[in-house]
Amino acid sequence: MANIPHIWTFTPVGGAVRVKIGSGADIAHLGELDRKMWTVLSCPAKNLEFDQKTLELIDADHDGNIRVDEVIATAQWLTGILKDPDLLLTRGTEIPFSAFNEENPDGAKLLASAKQILKNLKLEKDAIALEDTADNVKIFAETKLNGDGIITAATPDDEALAALVTCITEVIGKATDRSGADGVTADHIEAFYTALNDYAEWQAAGTKDVFPFRDKTADALAAVNALKDKVADFFMRCKLIGFDADAAAAVGVSVDKIGAIEGNLAQAAELCEEPLAKPAADGILPLNAVNPAWKAAVEAMRALVLDEGKDTLTEAEWNEVAGKFTPYTAWMDAKKGAEVEGLGIDKVKELLKAGQKDALLKLVEADKALEEEALSIEAVDKLLRLYHNFYDFLNNYVVFSDFYDPERKAIFQAGRLYIDQRSTDLCIRVDGSSPEISGLSGMYILYCACKSEKMGKAMNIAAVLTDGDVDGLRPGKNAVFYDRDGNDWSATVSSIVENPISLREAFWAPYKKAARWISDKINKAASEKAAKGEGTLSTITESATAKPADGVQTATKAAPFDIGKIAGITIAIAAVGGVLTAILAVLKSLTWWQWIVLIAGLMLVISLPSVFIAWRKLRKRDLGPVLNANGWAINAASLVSVKFGKGLTQLAKFPKLTAVDPAARRKAAWRRFWCWLIALLVIAAGVLYFTDNLKCIGLPYHKEAPVEEVIEEEMTEEAAEPVAEENAEAPVEEAPAE
Repeated sequence: MANIPHIWTFTPVGGAVRVKIGSGADIAHLGELDRKMWTVLSCPAKNLEFDQKTLELIDADHDGNIRVDEVIATAQWLTGILKDPDLLLTRGTEIPFSAFNEENPDGAKLLASAKQILKNLKLEKDAIALEDTADNVKIFAETKLNGDGIITAATPDDEALAALVTCITEVIGKATDRSGADGVTADHIEAFYTALNDYAEWQAAGTKDVFPFRDKTADALAAVNALKDKVADFFMRCKLIGFDADAAAAVGVSVDKIGAIEGNLAQAAELCEEPLAKPAADGILPLNAVNPAWKAAVEAMRALVLDEGKDTLTEAEWNEVAGKFTPYTAWMDAKKGAEVEGLGIDKVKELLKAGQKDALLKLVEADKALEEEALSIEAVDKLLRLYHNFYDFLNNYVVFSDFYDPERKAIFQAGRLYIDQRSTDLCIRVDGSSPEISGLSGMYILYCACKSEKMGKAMNIAAVLTDGDVDGLRPGKNAVFYDRDGNDWSATVSSIVENPISLREAFWAPYKKAARWISDKINKAASEKAAKGEGTLSTITESATAKPADGVQTATKAAPFDIGKIAGITIAIAAVGGVLTAILAVLKSLTWWQWIVLIAGLMLVISLPSVFIAWRKLRKRDLGPVLNANGWAINAASLVSVKFGKGLTQLAKFPKLTAVDPAARRKAAWRRFWCWLIALLVIAAGVLYFTDNLKCIGLPYHKEAPVEEVIEEEMTEEAAEPVAEENAEAPVEEAPAE
């Protein structure tokens, strides 16, 4: 019988049709869902507002990214252990024993492990909770063997073995047991006994021939090594003098250098750079006349390696002394087992004789035998974390529904940024600014560098503004960011990705640009005038102070009169004046309500293109490119509409307040009075002007006139009619032909 395909339910979310995860069966059959229908194909496994350990459990290959295959594998493992996968939708923190699917081998094993955990914790109940597995140390606190291959001083019953474990941790190193105590592994034990054997063998090779100066050989070698380079330098200087006597001044003691030394000569480091003694052609080192800076070192060497009363030393004698240490240095170079040297040779021999190595290794093997059970206990913690968190993860990975749910927040929303009397909840933690990719989102994005002095941490965020205006926003502006845990961070805008933010802002944008352009032009003109004035003043000052040469007269040559240029300017002014006159004539023919229509129409003509472009971009705002810039692989559109955007960015709303100060109230009342008075006077003047002087276009305006004026006007019209008729009937005389 063929397998019946799973029937999926789809729902519109964020401007795209997405699959709905509404049952445990949907989770169990995620492997059958076409990957083209997944909202996300990959997401980072860190820097998300989600349980980090759960993310690490889903990221099976630990490459830092969670991909579809890993989500499917987790879903199949999780739904196979539970009898009823619908329990995953409850986001519970406790799993009853009756919910384990014992027909599944993993389910049966995890049930046994869950019962063992409660037994270790001395709890009697029929359900395992997330808080029961949160602390491994607590679970294994009273267990001697816990399957991690580490034994502690509490593991053996024998006190001698317990002391030996402690000794190994102090000498070789230690590992942390699941119980939280310090312990050792099989490798530590092997390394310890290897060091014991090596050290014992090395000590046995140290015969009398190796120690030329008996128990003072080490001190004697140190004294010789302290002078080795300086003695070699002295004999080389002597050889140079023997080669050429004139070299004595160059290689000998420099009196000038000694005289240039400032301060206390006994503490002068410069003396150490001078020769060990005064070099001579005979090549003999006078031990009683050495450089004071080296006198102590020479006396220590004489006492340890030279015969008593010996006052001089030749190069051959020095080489003979140094050669006596050859066997000793070879023996020291072959030293092994230095790790246990601090125990002393007697303790080393005692431990080797006791032969407790095998007993320790057997304890390690007994502990390892419980490894599978211990791993099952860790798997119970994995089960509980996924049981509690996996459904939320799917809503942010497969569906993206948490982002569009006003009661919840998506796992990529890092917190809230407060800036310029507004706050935005769409803040995403980023590794670095990627404005090139994020600009494709059509969103207005502030990239901010955040720093917390209290926690000693720093991070970068991308804050998306979806309402308000952009006046005053610029790189370098400071703000405050609050993460999901309530910690505050100092935020500084580092860069801005500019896009339309609202229709209101787009409507006024052309006028703001025009105002900025005019302001820039005025500032530029003022700066140029100021610079020109300063230059003129400097020129006048220089001219006044300059003295012309004798007999030389300076004169300014007037520019020739250009009649063509003057005529062109006059014609241009006349043309402009004509156009303005025509425009004013048309404007004077408008009524007051037509003026309003005209002004509104002009505003629409100016603002409508900007609003239309903004509307097109706002309806296509997509969160996907912003997340893509931070390591996500978004597979479907995630639109942020204007209405939804208003819920992501909140603007400050201040109440209307009444002044408490009586003087302030009177001042405000007078201000309102004068404003209304001026407005009424302007309206009245406009009405009178339009009533007396204008006619409506297409609707002629007739003013009521006195009766006498009407009669006079009618008589004038009647008298004019015959004249017009006579003129119309009169034949037109043709001009005679020439």
